[in-house]
Amino acid sequence: MASLLWGGDAGAAESERLNSHFSNLIHPRKNLRGIKTTTVPNVDGSINNTEEDDEEDVVDLAANSLLNKLIRQSLVESSHRVEVLQKDPSSPLYSVKTFEELRLPQNLIAQSQSGTGKTAAFVLAMLSRVNALELFPQCLCLAPTYELALQTGHVVERMGKFCVDVQVMYAIRGNQIPRGTDVTKQIVIGTPGTVLDWCFKRKLIDLTKIRVFVLDEADVMIDTQGFSDQSIRIQRALSSECQMLLFSATFEDSVWQFAERIIPDPNVIKLRREELTLNNIRQYYVLCESRKDKYQALCNIYGGITIGQAIIFCQTRRNAKWLTVKMIQDGHQVSLLSGELTVDQRASIIQRFRDGKEKVLITTNVCARGIDVKQVTIVVNFDLPVNQAEEPDYEIYLHRIGRTGRFGKKGLAFNMIEVDKLPLLMKIQDHFNSNINQLDPEDMDEIEKIEY
Repeated sequence: MASLLWGGDAGAAESERLNSHFSNLIHPRKNLRGIKTTTVPNVDGSINNTEEDDEEDVVDLAANSLLNKLIRQSLVESSHRVEVLQKDPSSPLYSVKTFEELRLPQNLIAQSQSGTGKTAAFVLAMLSRVNALELFPQCLCLAPTYELALQTGHVVERMGKFCVDVQVMYAIRGNQIPRGTDVTKQIVIGTPGTVLDWCFKRKLIDLTKIRVFVLDEADVMIDTQGFSDQSIRIQRALSSECQMLLFSATFEDSVWQFAERIIPDPNVIKLRREELTLNNIRQYYVLCESRKDKYQALCNIYGGITIGQAIIFCQTRRNAKWLTVKMIQDGHQVSLLSGELTVDQRASIIQRFRDGKEKVLITTNVCARGIDVKQVTIVVNFDLPVNQAEEPDYEIYLHRIGRTGRFGKKGLAFNMIEVDKLPLLMKIQDHFNSNINQLDPEDMDEIEKIEY
């Protein structure tokens, strides 16, 4: 029988030491500024319950976006096909099929995955339009949060270090500009509220002189109350000669409506809507009566299959913590990722997992999308993803099991479900028109026959 090596030395430790270790693992308190702490589970399996632990773990879009930026140390390879839509059918460029064939500067709406170079694209556009001899703001980039603005600004600084005398200014909270001071730096990166104040109240930026206007993370922008209206007010004050660029990782209907409202006569580069397919992922389900049964089934399955790395999804922080404690008790080396951690802490945990320092990542929905690790061959839904109406969350299910089968490889997905949740699983099966086969976790011969 092939066995799974979780990593780490087996052997139980006394309860106090383990609880202390686990507490430090998920609550490095020195860095948890502004994060509400929750009670850590006890080694004996008991949990001092908190209301927060029972709720679905939700992290806002801005945090997820910054997380993806932090963990991308190089450009990701993408095989997604794009559509290029020219604004003017009479243009000789109307038939172009690739980004390189476009003749910029023209207004642009662009969609691309995280890590594929969106920031580099618009930073190059800004740097190419700046006149270093003119000491006033010439390029303006809006980001939805303080942290994202800093991240973008750092990219500008690194890419522009060979552009002599081109400098960056941050229009963000805490950056106090004395009254009567002129802004002489050519590129301004900021959040909508502060930029609005600098432009209209304090008259620090003359919007009519802006040559390139960038709206980054548009999907996050419209998710933040008031930011879309502030962005539109800034855009309306720009000159007709200003090049306007909007970038977003996703394009729901609301994002598209916002993009069309704020970017006049744009060229469009967007991902094609491919038919959803799970053909490269074999899906199974195991019927269980309790949480302990789920854990035992999990151990049996992993005892019969040799894998690279695995991600286990839980619906709540409470279950994720309980499962992590159980696995640590049994001598497994695992990492826990949940929304109560800071973005930096989550990025560190994911990087360790990507580097293979832990073989198993236990997480909530904070890791359901955007995290690509080639070595992940198994995904386990310890809990099925459901929405507030207790109906299947099809999108989350797709993104969860899509963490395996990456880069054209095959993968396995296991669903641990209670008997009363079987109708939900059947709805998922019908929705994706895919087969989810039942697996007997006690039948080791059947488990050993599973291939991927």
